[in-house]
Order: sequence, then C-alpha cells, then structure tokens
Amino acid sequence: MTKEELKLRLQQERYVCSDELVTTLYVSLLLGRPLLIEGAAGVGKTEIAKVMAKALDRELVRLQCYEGLDESKALYEWNYQKQLLSIQVNMGSRSSDELTRSLFSDEYLLERPLLKSIRSEQPVVLLIDEIDKADEEFEAFLLELLSEQQVTVPEIGTIRSRTTPFVVLTSNHARPLSEALRRRCAYLYIDYPDIDKEVAIIEAKLPEVNARLALQVAEAIHTLRENDQILKKPSIAETLDWVAALNALGMKELTAEGLRQTMGFVLKNNEDMEEAAHDEALFAGLS
Repeated sequence: MTKEELKLRLQQERYVCSDELVTTLYVSLLLGRPLLIEGAAGVGKTEIAKVMAKALDRELVRLQCYEGLDESKALYEWNYQKQLLSIQVNMGSRSSDELTRSLFSDEYLLERPLLKSIRSEQPVVLLIDEIDKADEEFEAFLLELLSEQQVTVPEIGTIRSRTTPFVVLTSNHARPLSEALRRRCAYLYIDYPDIDKEVAIIEAKLPEVNARLALQVAEAIHTLRENDQILKKPSIAETLDWVAALNALGMKELTAEGLRQTMGFVLKNNEDMEEAAHDEALFAGLS
C-alpha cells in the first residue's frame, strides 16, 4: 500500500486528515512502529485507531486503560473454574506433576486484549486508549510488547507475535509518560480543528446538513473552545451531535433560540451551560 492509497482509504471512511497525519500513519505502519497520539480530550485520537482498522480491513482490539489496570485484565488470565474442574476429574488418573503441567496450557488460558493482538493469525489494530490513566508500573510492563513484539507469561514463557499489530496509544496528558515509552513510539500531537477543518468534518460525516448551518455551528464551537470559563471543551463528536440535533429539528441555520434549546447536545454540565448563556460572542450575529 502506498501513502496515497492509505489517504484515499481514509477519505473513503469520511475521515478528514492532513498530509502530515497520513505520512505519520503510513510510516508507522510500514515500519511496524507503535504510534503515540497526544492531545486534549475530544480531538479525535481514538477515532484514528478506529478509522485505521476500517481502512486496513483489520479487527480493532481495544484496551481501555484506568487506574489499577493489571496483567490479568490486559494480557491474560487463567480459567480457574475450568482448572478446578480438571483437577477433580483427573486427580486419580494422572500424576500430580503431569496434572499441574496440563493446567497451565493454552486450553486454560483466557486471552485479554494484549495477548489477543499478538496471537492473532491476521494483523490487527491494537488501541491502548488513555495510557496516561494507567499506573506507571503498567506503563513499564508494556515496554516489552512495544519494543520486542512479544510478551512473557511466567507459566508458559515468552510468546512472540505471530503478526505485527498496528499499535496506537492515546494520552490526554493526565500524567507525564516515561521517556522509555516515548522512545519506542512514533509521535503525533492533535489539536482541536480550526473552523475550516471543522466544517469539512461536518460535511464529510453529515453530508445532508445545510452548508450555512455547518459553518455557523463550527464558528460557535470555536467560540466555546476559546472561552476560558468553559470547563469541558466541546469535542468533535459533540460538534457532530449538535449539528445532527439541529438538523433533526429542521433548522437550516443556527438561531439564538435554537442554540439555547439544543445546548445540552454540546455542553454537558450546568456550569458550562450557564457560562455559555452569558457569552455575548457566542450569540453575536445570530437572529
């Protein structure tokens, strides 16, 4: 696949992307290099992994990170119930050593996302979402997978990747990531789109929407994001939700009354809604 072919496939999935982004994705894919994507919440980091899975016709394997995440949830776990049943059935017919060895085999191994991604017969897209929410210990645990394309299961040994997954890690800057992890990844930073790009995204995802409405919503979203008093900046997904809500109401343009009635589709807490209601710049030019 060439870079131009990848860009075309992304466009076919209605993904609006810059040449810089396509180049980074293409080279990371070509070299089998994990890609670390940073940026504020809602800028579309996770969407990149989703659209790459569609563009490459691969399964998306997702690991959602959180505080306290450990190997049993991310890599593997033993099927303890099946092991206990096997012990009860075979206790009298097999030696204890033979029975113990049999209990720690593939038959009793439960794959979690990381193990599934490297044992897959077909290459997958592995999304490690919000790695900054996991503990530093888990981040260190990931280094073997990111650098060697392998993992270690103590009872079995080293398991090497059958195919090379395209690994995407995302971070919202909840905490600093280690230099060791950064060195193993290609890097991409994504910011909120400007007005023109936001309009292009709306037109790509919701082609039935009136052009004037798309521009007015993009401008309103830009105003909300520039307001320092807005705690939760509207995401691209919320932009699309808002446009869809306005379009469902049959609105061809954004009015002050329409904005007030549908604000709950773009702002998700009372403090932000009260601030927006008094933002003169937001209502400027609306009828």
